[in-house]
Amino acid sequence: MVLKESVSEIRTPIMRRLAEPQILFSIFALVLLGIIWSWTFNLIKVERANAVRMAITTSREVVETYEAQVLRALREIDQALRVVKYAYEGRGAQMALAQLKERSLLPPDIVFAVSIADEGGNVVASTRPPERSNIADQAYFLSLRTQDSMLVGLPRPGRNAAEWNLLFGRRLSKADGAFAGVVTISVDAAHFVSGYEVSQLGSQGLMGVLGTDGVFRARRTGDAVFAGDKVDYAAALVGTEEQGVALAANPWDGVRRYISVRRLYNFPLAVVVGLSETEQLAAANKNIRSYLQLATAGSVMLILVLAALGRLSWQLARVRHREAEAKIAHAKRVEYLAYHDGLTGLPNRSLFSKLLNQIIGLAQRNDRVLAVLFLDLDRFKQINDTLGHIAGDQLLQEVARRLKAVLRDSDAVSRLGGDEFVVMLPELLDGSYAATAAQKILNAIARPYTLLGQEFRVTASVGISIFPQDGKDEQTLTKNADIAMYQAKEEGKNNFQFYSEKLNANSLERLALESSLRRALDGDEFQLHYQAKMGLKDGRITGMEVLLRWQHPDLGTVAPMQFIPVAEETGLIVPIGKWILRTACRQNVAWQQKGLPPLIMGVNLTMRQFLHEQLLKDIADVLQESGMAPQLLELEVTERILMHDVDATLRVLNGLKEMGVRVAIDNFGSGYSSLAMLRQFPLDTIKIDRSFVRGLNDDEGANKELTDAIIAVGKTLSLKVIAEGVENIEQMEFLREHSCTELQGFYFNKPIPADQFTELLKNDIVREAA
Repeated sequence: MVLKESVSEIRTPIMRRLAEPQILFSIFALVLLGIIWSWTFNLIKVERANAVRMAITTSREVVETYEAQVLRALREIDQALRVVKYAYEGRGAQMALAQLKERSLLPPDIVFAVSIADEGGNVVASTRPPERSNIADQAYFLSLRTQDSMLVGLPRPGRNAAEWNLLFGRRLSKADGAFAGVVTISVDAAHFVSGYEVSQLGSQGLMGVLGTDGVFRARRTGDAVFAGDKVDYAAALVGTEEQGVALAANPWDGVRRYISVRRLYNFPLAVVVGLSETEQLAAANKNIRSYLQLATAGSVMLILVLAALGRLSWQLARVRHREAEAKIAHAKRVEYLAYHDGLTGLPNRSLFSKLLNQIIGLAQRNDRVLAVLFLDLDRFKQINDTLGHIAGDQLLQEVARRLKAVLRDSDAVSRLGGDEFVVMLPELLDGSYAATAAQKILNAIARPYTLLGQEFRVTASVGISIFPQDGKDEQTLTKNADIAMYQAKEEGKNNFQFYSEKLNANSLERLALESSLRRALDGDEFQLHYQAKMGLKDGRITGMEVLLRWQHPDLGTVAPMQFIPVAEETGLIVPIGKWILRTACRQNVAWQQKGLPPLIMGVNLTMRQFLHEQLLKDIADVLQESGMAPQLLELEVTERILMHDVDATLRVLNGLKEMGVRVAIDNFGSGYSSLAMLRQFPLDTIKIDRSFVRGLNDDEGANKELTDAIIAVGKTLSLKVIAEGVENIEQMEFLREHSCTELQGFYFNKPIPADQFTELLKNDIVREAA
C-alpha cells in the first residue's frame, strides 16, 4: 500500500506539470510542427512525382512526333532514290535527272543534292556541282557495289566548317543485274533536327538521329548542331521498363536528361530525344522551395501555425481532389475504350452487340423491321502493304467519318476490327431503305482518298440481313450479313447483296469444300491432265500445259474454278503447287525414258505461289529430284502477277532464268502491262488470252486487230507466241496467216490424263515417220 501511494504521489506533479498551458502549448506546437512538416514533405513528394511524370510523358510524346517526322523524311529520300534508279536504268543518267527534275520528281535543290556515278565511280550527273568528280575510293561507293538496300552514310563535314552532310544511296544495276553505278542524295544533317522547339525541349534539350553503329548522324542542343559523335548504341536503347524513358547524364556535356529512343522501321537508325532534368523540374523545385519557406515561417511564428496548417491542408486537399478527378477521368476513359474503337472512335463489337440486342427487343414489341449491314473494304491490304499502316489507319478513320456522314442519327455504325464495319438501321418500314443506305455507303467509300499526299481509291462489299426474316437474334443477323458480304465480294466487289438461304447453303458448301481440300493431297484425289501445244509450221506437238483435276470421293469431279480460289485464299495452293511441279516433272522424265521426245511443259503459278518465299528453292529441289532439264519447264504467270510488285517480280524472274527455267505470260492482253514494262522482264513466251481468240469469228475486226497486235508485240520482244482456246479451223487459219508460233485448244485435243497423252505422243511420232 505504501508503495502504491508513493507512486501516485510522484505521478500527480508530473500530470500537473504537463497540464500547464506552456507545456500544452509547446506540445501542441510540436504536434503542429510535425503535422506541418509531414504535409510539406508529402506535397514535395507529390510535386516532384508529378513533374517527373510530366517530363517522362513529354519526352515520350516528343520522340513519337520526331520519329514520325524522320521516318517521313527518310521515306521521301528512299522514294526519290528509287525513282532515279528506275529512270536511270531505263533512260540513262543525264536524261533521268533532267526529266525527273522537269517533272518535279526530285527533292528541292536547296536542301537535297542528287548525284549519279557510273560503275567506275565517275560522277555523270548531279543537281549541284559535285565536290568530287570520282568517288570510286569512297567507302559508301564500295559498300553499294554489293548492297541492294538503301545506304545511310556517316556524316561528313560540309563546305562550311559548322555544317555536316548526310549521304543516302542506292545501287544501280544493268539489265543483266550487273553493277552499273550508284545514285546518292546528300542533305544537310541539320535538316533532320530542324523541328527543334525551345518551348518543348528547352535550351538544353536534345534531339538527334543515331545510327545502329553508335554514330550520331545529327544532334542538336539549342541552336548548336553536331554530327559524328560516337556513343554506346546498346546503352542508348536502355530505358525504364514502364515508361520507355531513361534518366542519364550525356557523356558529351554531362547534362542529366530524360532520354527517349525509338528504333526506325526498315532503317539502321534510331531517333533520340532528351529533356534536361534541371529545366523540366525547375517549376517543381520552385514550388518545393515555396513549401519549405511556408513551413519555416510556420515553425518560427507559432501564432500562424493554424493558418499555415489550414493553408497547407487546403492545398493538399486540392492535390487530392485533382488526383481524384484524374482517377475518375481515367475510369471514364477505360470505360470508353472498353466499348469504343481506339482508332476511329466508333462503338466496338461489345457495345454494338448490346445496342443491337436492345433494338431487337424494341422491334419485337413494336412489330418493326431493322437491318444489319456488314461491310468490308476491298483491297485494304494493298493500301497497308503499299503505303504502310499509318496510311491504312488514316483510311479507316476517313471511312468512319464518311459512314457517319451518310447515315441517319438513329442508325448505328461500329468497327469490328481490321477493315470490317457493321451498321444497324433501326425503325424500318421495309427493307428498301437498307438498299438505299447500302448504295450511299458504297458511293461515299468509293470517292477518292488523299493518303500521304497521293490520291487513292478503294471500294467496299456490303452484305445485308433483315430482322426478323433473316434472324431473330444478334448473332444470327450479324453472321448472315457477313455471309451476304462474302457473296458481294464473289460478285465482283463494290456492290451489296441481301442474305438468302441459298447464300447460307453456299457458305456451308464452301466450308465443306475447304475441309475436303485439306485432305485431298493425302488422299491422292488430285490428278494431272495434259493439253498439247501444236506448232503451226508442221502440226507437230511442241509442248503441253499441265492442268489440275480433283476427283472428290463424294462430290465426283470438282471444277478448278470451284476449288482453286479456295486453295489460293487458304494458302493450300502452295503445297498443292509443289505436288503439281513434282508430279509433272517426274512424268516428263518418264516419257523421255520411254523414248518419247523431250517437250516443254507449262505449269501455271498463282499469285500466292509466285510470292511465296520458298518458290525458287522448291523449284530447284523438284528439278534436282526428278532429273528434268530446267529448260523443259515453263512457268506461266498472269500480267496481274507481274505488275503487282515490279521489284519483287524481277528478283523471282531473274532467279528462274539463272536456273534455266522458262517464263510465259498467261492470258496476255487481259491486263494493263505496257511494252516498256514488258522489256524489263526476262520472258520467253506470251500466250494470247482465249477471249481474243474466241472473238476472231465475230464480224467486227477489233479482236482480229488486237490479236494481230499481240503477235506483233511478241515478235518485237523476240518471244514465242501461243494462242489459247483455238476451237475451229477459221481461228487456226487466221493465226497461221499472222505468223502465230503455236496453238492450243479443243480443236486439236482436250486435256487428257498421262496415259492417253502418252498414246498421243506416240501417234505423233508415227505420223512424222510416215
